[in-house]
Amino acid sequence: MSLELKNVEKKIGLDTHIYTTDLKLEKNTINILLGPTLSGKTTLMQIMAGLDKPSMGEIWFNDKNVTGMKVQKRNVSMVYQQFINYPNFTVYENIASPLKITGVSSDETKQRVGKVAELLKLSGMLNKKPNELSGGQQQRTALARALVKDSDLILLDEPLANLDFKLREELREELPRLFEDRDCIVVYATTEPSEALLLGGNTATLQEGKVIQYGKTLDVYNKPNSLLSAQVFSDPPMNITKIKKVGDSCSFLDNSVNWKSKINIKDGEYKVGIRPHNITTYKEGNNSLEIKGKVLISELSGSESLIHFTKGDLSWVSLSNGIFQKNVGDEMNLYMNADEFIYFDENERLVTNG
Repeated sequence: MSLELKNVEKKIGLDTHIYTTDLKLEKNTINILLGPTLSGKTTLMQIMAGLDKPSMGEIWFNDKNVTGMKVQKRNVSMVYQQFINYPNFTVYENIASPLKITGVSSDETKQRVGKVAELLKLSGMLNKKPNELSGGQQQRTALARALVKDSDLILLDEPLANLDFKLREELREELPRLFEDRDCIVVYATTEPSEALLLGGNTATLQEGKVIQYGKTLDVYNKPNSLLSAQVFSDPPMNITKIKKVGDSCSFLDNSVNWKSKINIKDGEYKVGIRPHNITTYKEGNNSLEIKGKVLISELSGSESLIHFTKGDLSWVSLSNGIFQKNVGDEMNLYMNADEFIYFDENERLVTNG
């Protein structure tokens, strides 16, 4: 089983919503579409589902060209971030609705609804109406309806975006387990890099209708093929600065910070991307560099401290474990783990050894 997009493009009038895209998703995989709002995630999913037609290109499913095939003829389920349930149906009837449409027997329906309801902790709520449920329970009902159908393709469009923090965390942990024993392809759209990392599987980074990179989630995170892909996969935003390399020594262009590079690249100017958690109020790693900055704002979030500061004419972001309250205008020392720097060339492509 596979879903393949071949030279797919979507235009509306003169506007291009999806640029030429080639993407192949395999059976029994969770595939994350990661990108900011309006990057093309929903449009791409609607094309995959058959809810929208590409302007160019083809959609192949199980080695069959399904371009233009109506969504009703495809074994597809889709869940949106809004709670889309039938208000006059009970939870049981909501979950069972796709089985009723396809003529599944009442005994089998009862068995399948019971199983998925137990999985999603809805067993005690099957006789309730959606307006009697919490937001999390309503979204679980929508998820259950998608799962009970045993679809070949399950599309989840930011399904946890409207839930409170605790419910999001619970469902994020549960979702990979829900799909462990299912012969299907799962596509999950999100704006949050942390969600992609938690779900694992494969990730495609998107920006302005373009798929920038696709691969194993950890590979895309650790080895972004471009600065743009790295920026999509970084929240808070990645710190970026120009550097120069001479011999085995690297430095910021103002020579305020120097370090020995472990990466074997030719002399010249580069850009480095530094994720905020690699700039901290304490030393980490064996190649820790000191940097002086002036505090713009200090934000405390649970057990983490987010510090925005300036160095020279650049604005930086630091993310540290622990509570470190700083005042606006304070001068402070921070530490960067140079071993975690990501190097990019003049065309903002990833630079590796060689």
